[in-house]
Amino acid sequence: MTLFGSHDEAPAPAAASAPPRRRTRRERLGWGAVAVAAVIGLGLALLPTPYVIQRPGPVYDTLGTTEVDGEEIPLIEIPDEQTYPTEGSLDLLTVLGIGRPGQTPGWLDVASAWFDPQRAVVPVEVLYPPGISTEDRDAANEAQMVDSQQDAIAAALVELGYDFPRDVVVQGIAPGAPADGALEEGDVIRSVDGVEVHSVDELRAALAEHGTETPAMIGVVRDEEELAVEATPEAVGDQAVLGIGVRMRYEFPIEVVIQLDDVGGPSAGMMFALGIVDKLTPGAMTGGENVAGTGTIDPDGNVGGIGGIRQKLWGALDAGAEWFLAPESNCDEVVGNVPDGLEVFAVDTLEQAREVVETVGEGGDTSALPRCEAG
Repeated sequence: MTLFGSHDEAPAPAAASAPPRRRTRRERLGWGAVAVAAVIGLGLALLPTPYVIQRPGPVYDTLGTTEVDGEEIPLIEIPDEQTYPTEGSLDLLTVLGIGRPGQTPGWLDVASAWFDPQRAVVPVEVLYPPGISTEDRDAANEAQMVDSQQDAIAAALVELGYDFPRDVVVQGIAPGAPADGALEEGDVIRSVDGVEVHSVDELRAALAEHGTETPAMIGVVRDEEELAVEATPEAVGDQAVLGIGVRMRYEFPIEVVIQLDDVGGPSAGMMFALGIVDKLTPGAMTGGENVAGTGTIDPDGNVGGIGGIRQKLWGALDAGAEWFLAPESNCDEVVGNVPDGLEVFAVDTLEQAREVVETVGEGGDTSALPRCEAG
């Protein structure tokens, strides 16, 4: 049996090859339009946009070390006091911006970021206000970081029961403002209507209590002399203000050194304060757990809201944290954006934040601790 036929069979004649089909004019125009659209689309994708992209940045453990001039040193050091061993981590989070004026990302990058839960698309003028140079912005962020470190030290020491001078100092006065002619730069504001003030928030609260109808009696120290001056606050929005800029000045009873380079802004304040409290109290506050968080702090221990909370949630998860402390005022941005594997608590004071960390560290019941809720 042969499988392929006998050799004396004549081969079938080959089919004649058909001539190639020529494209119609309509087809040529269609393909040309596709090519032009592709070139235009690619060009648009590479064109700069009016946006910058935010993504999770580096994470720093306030209980750990940081590199300064090539040397690893404690991020928080308290050289002359009894400190105690710590465990786990108390991580502060940062956000990185992709782009700046004149160097913004292209439309393709922006479109991709819209669908990435770890990134956010922000108008460039929000992060880089017109009229403010990049150098001035960076200097302002650096100054905010320095102030937040001082406020964190103050908040931690107040939380631990230390008593020390906390002065509200006049830094500037707007021309024609209610305080113009009454207060002077360098004045230390000690009281409003006899109520002592030791922080900017206490000053705001005292002015709000007084109102804007009559002169307030303001106790100040000027050139080591105690004075009483009068100024009538004016309404700006829902606040009673004097038209002054102020800063805090402290005389700490112990030395606390915080080292963190190339990070700006005030949002690490709460985590700095928790790190200081942990180092100055017996026992490991975290119980070996990895806790992350963010939030500003004032010397009274009040926690304030920050930007980039969504990116910081993802940064915490990527760094291995299972627990997260979020400012209560950021809860509207937290709800619906918590990545799986991260448990988030809402706090508005250092005392609350400390309670959460200690409960987690002790393996206690966290069900009653405050959370962010929808609405």
